[in-house]
Amino acid sequence: MSPNQAQPPTGLSITESRFRVHVPTRHNQRLQQVMAAVEADAELYALWVAQNVNAVTRLGMSDHGPVHVHLVANLALHLLRLLVKRGVQPSAVLHHGLAPDDAEVIVTLAALLHDVGMSIHRINHEEYSLIIADRKLPGLLAPAYPEPDRRALVQSDILHAIISHRKGGKPLTLEAGIVRVADALDMAKGRSRIPFERGEVNIHSVSAMAIEDVKIEEGEDKPIRVHIWLRNSAGIFQVDSLLKEKLRGSGIEPYVEVLAETLGQEEPLVRTFRF
Repeated sequence: MSPNQAQPPTGLSITESRFRVHVPTRHNQRLQQVMAAVEADAELYALWVAQNVNAVTRLGMSDHGPVHVHLVANLALHLLRLLVKRGVQPSAVLHHGLAPDDAEVIVTLAALLHDVGMSIHRINHEEYSLIIADRKLPGLLAPAYPEPDRRALVQSDILHAIISHRKGGKPLTLEAGIVRVADALDMAKGRSRIPFERGEVNIHSVSAMAIEDVKIEEGEDKPIRVHIWLRNSAGIFQVDSLLKEKLRGSGIEPYVEVLAETLGQEEPLVRTFRF
């Protein structure tokens, strides 16, 4: 097969059964309505597949498709609820007079749309995500926000959270900081399996494979504890270079503690390395 011939995408395909995105909506009626619109949007699902084809099939990167955005949305919503439980006010409440339910919509949709620009290209994908999200959001928000002014405020904060997740991004809202950190927390070994199995052995792929599991818990001294289990201490690089970078400058640093520990005897991940 020549390079110009079409090749089957890695992972999920739009010809398969649609991937169900589930987040715990609880008693948040607006979030329920928004998620119903997300579930019904075939174009959005196709964009998730396209962004993953660019990331995984064409660039050999880790997962950036439906599974990734689903995990980030759930992580972001969990982080927000832990903070609100401990009395931390979302920026949408403080600055716009909106409700905590609106903040949940903001972090969920920002998480679901933060990488959609990768369907165009990895380079500058955050800016492309803004273009696509700005087109998609009115339809996704309309069932829950018939009021144009309220919908505009929610959409603006979603777009801010999307652009702020990039390297060097400067979140100005609690919600944006949450999405930025949630993106980094999808670091368990399954996400890095494809580049590692393709033989891309470097500190990035090895350290990613060393992450066994990540748990988000309610902390004691701080509202949030990120508990990371390592198969191998090489995973410290992933924690220190990726998570710390995203956490620093996110605005939620005062509320988060990170604990990383190995699972007893370390598992060798690489036995031979040549270059």
